[in-house]
Amino acid sequence: MRRLRVLVLMHQALVPPPSLKGHTKKEIGEWRMEFDVLAALNRLGHEVIPLGVEDELGPVRRAIREHSPHIVFNLLMHFHDAGVYDSAVVGWLELMKVPYTGCNPRGLLLAGDKALSKKIMGHHRIRAPRFREYRMGRTVQRDPQKLEYPLIVKSQSEHASTGISQASIVRDLKGLTERVEFVHRNVGTGAIAEEFIEGRELTIGVLGNLRLTTMPVWEMTFGNLPAGAPTIATSRVKWDLEYQKQIQLKTHAARALPEGEAQSIARLAKRVYRALDLSGFARVDLRMDERGRVWVLEANPNPDLSAAEDFARSARATGLDYDALIQRLLSLGLAHDPPWKG
Repeated sequence: MRRLRVLVLMHQALVPPPSLKGHTKKEIGEWRMEFDVLAALNRLGHEVIPLGVEDELGPVRRAIREHSPHIVFNLLMHFHDAGVYDSAVVGWLELMKVPYTGCNPRGLLLAGDKALSKKIMGHHRIRAPRFREYRMGRTVQRDPQKLEYPLIVKSQSEHASTGISQASIVRDLKGLTERVEFVHRNVGTGAIAEEFIEGRELTIGVLGNLRLTTMPVWEMTFGNLPAGAPTIATSRVKWDLEYQKQIQLKTHAARALPEGEAQSIARLAKRVYRALDLSGFARVDLRMDERGRVWVLEANPNPDLSAAEDFARSARATGLDYDALIQRLLSLGLAHDPPWKG
């Protein structure tokens, strides 16, 4: 294996300390992914250059000129606090003619817009919930035509369950109006309201550029949710460790799927990946309703890469341990064929 110079881009506030000692679980949870990736790259024997990034690209340009990295390991999720700008940063790396891990700018842009991605999936006849988008400054004036309550209201472009809570499930025009205004005001993005699909919460990881491989279907289960609460991955569910214990949150390989369903979901995930022009790696989020129909909610080209999180755990279930996964992401980044290579 060739030793690489790897420039690791991460948010300045998430640059991890050299050791976990002396830090609480809550503190570690904030920068665990960055710590795990750096540790893996060091174990693999690469020359690792960590760089915290805030709201300017000047330090990145200087690091590229000073170190001439073989590849950038990109852990940035947003820029100027806007998730939609992740594609702009990767586009800039392409203009600098520097290989990088993860998805290409076009795929990030398409997958990052929940409304646009659903329109593309609709064109490809991929089953996704019906929806209505509400851009900033646009108010809800009447019940959306052709949609049936309950609806779930989300940010149109932010990920990681930003702005999602139990209150995101709305059952009438008043609730829809209030929640769309909440997203506009508190998240600062457009909103999307889609039909809520009650059922099993499933995900599947995908790796590759042109040739794709999938991981086992993974499932999130809730052992102790309050009575009547919908089974959704709210922001609290994702980030509050104590709440996770309280509701007995578990993630694991999906059990008791109908015969042949795992293979069908794998094929579906590849269709989504190609329809949105993704590359590198991604996680496809799905729902299986009570009739056994699978619905695509979205594709996330920036899943959490922490060693103990679902993407890495599902890779491990295929025999790809964490260090091997990180090396695979480097190899896929180097193999990606952007226009400047032509």
